[in-house]
Amino acid sequence: MKRTLGYVALLTTLAWPALAQQGDGTDVPARVNTFKPDKVPATGERIAGLKAPQGFEVKAFAKDLQNVRIIAVAPSGDIYVSRRDQGDVLLLKDANEDGVLDEAPRTVAHRPSVHGLAIGGGHLYMATATEVFRAPLNPDGSLGAIERIINDLPDGGQHPNRTLAFGPDGMLYISVGSSCNACNESNPEHATLLRASPDGKSRTIFASGLRNTLGFAWDPKTGELWGMDHGIDFLGDDVQPEELNHIVKGKQYGWPHIWGKNGQNPQSTPPGEITKAQWAQMSEPMVLGYTAHAAPMQLVFYTGSQFPAAYRGDAFVTMRGSWNRKPASGYEVVRIRFRNGQPVTFEPFLSGFLTDGGQRHIARPVGLAVTRGGALLVGDDANGGIYRVSYGAGKAAAATATVIPKQSLERQLTEGTGVPLALDRVSQAASFGIRSPAFQDGQALSSRFSAYHEGLSPPLAWDAVPKAVTYVIIAEDPDSTPIKPFVHWVAWNIPASVTSLPEGVQVQPRLTDPEGVLQGATSRGSVGYYGPRPPVGDPPHHYHFQVLALDRALDVRPGATRDEVLKAVKGHVLAKGVVVGTYQQTDPPLK
Repeated sequence: MKRTLGYVALLTTLAWPALAQQGDGTDVPARVNTFKPDKVPATGERIAGLKAPQGFEVKAFAKDLQNVRIIAVAPSGDIYVSRRDQGDVLLLKDANEDGVLDEAPRTVAHRPSVHGLAIGGGHLYMATATEVFRAPLNPDGSLGAIERIINDLPDGGQHPNRTLAFGPDGMLYISVGSSCNACNESNPEHATLLRASPDGKSRTIFASGLRNTLGFAWDPKTGELWGMDHGIDFLGDDVQPEELNHIVKGKQYGWPHIWGKNGQNPQSTPPGEITKAQWAQMSEPMVLGYTAHAAPMQLVFYTGSQFPAAYRGDAFVTMRGSWNRKPASGYEVVRIRFRNGQPVTFEPFLSGFLTDGGQRHIARPVGLAVTRGGALLVGDDANGGIYRVSYGAGKAAAATATVIPKQSLERQLTEGTGVPLALDRVSQAASFGIRSPAFQDGQALSSRFSAYHEGLSPPLAWDAVPKAVTYVIIAEDPDSTPIKPFVHWVAWNIPASVTSLPEGVQVQPRLTDPEGVLQGATSRGSVGYYGPRPPVGDPPHHYHFQVLALDRALDVRPGATRDEVLKAVKGHVLAKGVVVGTYQQTDPPLK
């Protein structure tokens, strides 16, 4: 589903409806409940009452592990479990896949509030709210020396639980939830899915507008990425639905202003006088919705061969359960049916954790993993149990090696890379003067303009061009790798009356001073200026601040990419100019 909207009208105050302002007349009632079903022990009788489709068997695999959160299974079959409240990672073993632990769980790592787990390159990766660690896996399942590879993820706030997964491209994907229920974040890495190198030395924003997408995974048949996002609280018992999103590089998914397919959050106000209708045009709608407040957690595609063939290629999601809905929702595991690469419906798979007419619960499902033998493990962070779901006799039926197709992801990642600088991609045009009061052409930029420091945009000025209607700024680094050139700034619809921008331009999709200027996405994945951040010790990188004079305003959405802007300027460039600054980072940053 594609949304379209014209943006030329955004240049003028008269044509721009100011419906996004505080005090806009919003008056939306909402019935809000705080209802937390009581926790009761997971007795044998209650466990026997769990319900799964015919032919499946559910047994307690482990008990009394306290705050069980994320589950990861190594190629060896070893099972790793994070315990956020205890601040550690446990190792569980069931080598013969008989559903009985071979030994008592062992603690293999201690890190305060550890949560996300992923296995890649022979290492176990572990995430806390602000850090990512890795350690080599030893043959006996223990860990080698633990190394911190990231120490500057955004602070936790309301959603501090980071999750991890390795993509088909071999990169580490990190879910970073929002700091709040619904707000305009000051850190662009909040409410995102990040893509990082396995050594943690570089990362970008893969997708944004994701309130708290703890569960995400790649379809093993198509290579497409799917994730379950938590809906906004306090909108009512049935609003908003939990969202299943098709996650694509560079896309925005609505939060905090738009939910579902066209739902508007009455609590919020978009930045830069953007209306909610316009924000919807900038966002991708959900593909499927599930019962509000059910709290989706870990998501896995079934790649085993123990379950019936109809389950292979479908996904499972744990629903931890609501606290702000009556009757309660969630407290279950659901199946997402896929057909021809598209999700078609949710259906119950494992239920009965909510008991006594919905007044009590024996588990809040969080962790989810497929064992080497094809069973499904479900972790409970309330009573601390792990449940094992098997089919028939429950015999191990190892999955064949699954190689997730990466063609779709490669297309997304290579788009816009390996191209000339912007000025070399536009038609021949006259030259005009560009300068900065903060640096001379070809000379070094001050550290305050770098992302290592203050990250301010440098002041720029240019000669007025006769008959120009608007100006465009595109800043690029041709010395970067692997993204070449790296886009640091895209701004357009700068009125002809404006021939300079001050230091430190506001970082948001639309500016109110100068009025109506729109800003687009950088190669980092954020909107607005992103300062130089070359690898420490690299020779100086060159930053080309390029300005185009146009004979028209551009009908391009806020947050657009450089390539979308360049496509729109074709045939409308009157003149072009550039000023180049350099930057080198010699010392490692403190954080």
